[in-house]
Amino acid sequence: MFTRRKDTVYIILAGIFITNAIVAELTGGKLIDVFGVPMSIGILPWPIVFVTTDLINEYFGEKGVKRLSLITAGLIAYTFFVLYFAIQIPSIGISSVTSEQFKSVFGQSQLIIVGSIAAFLVSQLIDVTIFHFVKKRTGNRMIWLRSTGSTVISQFFDSFIVLGIAFYLPGIMDFKTYVISGLTGYTVKLVIAVLMTPMIYLGHYVIQKYISKDSLLEK
Repeated sequence: MFTRRKDTVYIILAGIFITNAIVAELTGGKLIDVFGVPMSIGILPWPIVFVTTDLINEYFGEKGVKRLSLITAGLIAYTFFVLYFAIQIPSIGISSVTSEQFKSVFGQSQLIIVGSIAAFLVSQLIDVTIFHFVKKRTGNRMIWLRSTGSTVISQFFDSFIVLGIAFYLPGIMDFKTYVISGLTGYTVKLVIAVLMTPMIYLGHYVIQKYISKDSLLEK
């Protein structure tokens, strides 16, 4: 284990991926105003998830992403499971955070949790499928197309699934607000995905240069 530099790269990418996915889920219940439209603050860590997903796709294949996505979904569920029991335990008087404050931040409804996990798994499955579909036809060329293209399509579904289950179904949002919020969130993700494209190329360069020494050591 860890005899190759590529193993280390996977551990680092997996750590970044899992951390940002969990942070996104924990902060997703807070809605902010974007040009008069409500949008989840949980969108902020997703650009990093976009980049790491594409890099894992590139160097560790479809199985690497699917396996990591399932592990991450399990860890997200575990995080909410721990938080549920933490909420049930009352705080003491000297605590700087009261039980009510703690619950208002971390006590997300079951539908938000279900919506978050469902959206995450569906979007990751779509992302990895499209990524490798494009890669088989372009080879090592047009990295931007398979990276940005897979993100653009997968995040469309992610935006509407999580809002639909977490906010539209329980009646927190009406249909018009749901559609506008979904499109706004998706547009923001689309812009971010395009802007993050240079980071994909930088990540490729750094990783390729780092793991190329594996072949030298094997000789």
